[in-house]
Amino acid sequence: MAAMIRLGLTGGIGMGKSTAAELLAKHGAKISDSDVIARELAEPGQPALQAIAEAFGNEVLRADGSLDRGRVAELVFGVDAARRTLEDILHPRIRATWLGNLDRWAREGVALGVAVIPLLYETGSEAAFDRIVCVACSPANQRERLRQRDWSDEEIDRRIAAQMSAEEKMKRADHVVWTDGPVSAHADQWDDLLARWRGASSTVA
Repeated sequence: MAAMIRLGLTGGIGMGKSTAAELLAKHGAKISDSDVIARELAEPGQPALQAIAEAFGNEVLRADGSLDRGRVAELVFGVDAARRTLEDILHPRIRATWLGNLDRWAREGVALGVAVIPLLYETGSEAAFDRIVCVACSPANQRERLRQRDWSDEEIDRRIAAQMSAEEKMKRADHVVWTDGPVSAHADQWDDLLARWRGASSTVA
């Protein structure tokens, strides 16, 4: 049986990672999304939530004991020390989860296993993957997409500044998928990549 392709999917915030994951799932890929993992790790009763509350105080908890993500964002974005504290709590747990998923899928004979990791390069995760794809769009489209989340321009600036530049991620990636334009154009680029990989290894279903 051919080895599973381990694909790392990254890109700047608001640049189309979720859409890319949906498109890949339609091709039969298994998806492990770091943002989803982070939310699950911070659910009530999870050790990570307790660690976050111990680090930042009970003000980050809602009355029902769940994490107040908006309050956490206010505390950590733009404050490097606070962001590093949060990352030290979450990143090792997130990494262990997606690595475990990839290993399990490989044992199950999955053809393409994808880990969606916004901070793939920032966390030094390159070596875990056979291929890395960066999704990207123009800065103007990125900001417009983030405004649609009801974020202020100041909040957008803080979020973008907290990540490696899109230009640097594109330079490091094996492939770049451009997400300006209609979703069909985005999909066509994935169709092309998957066809090339299939031709090279006959492992992508």
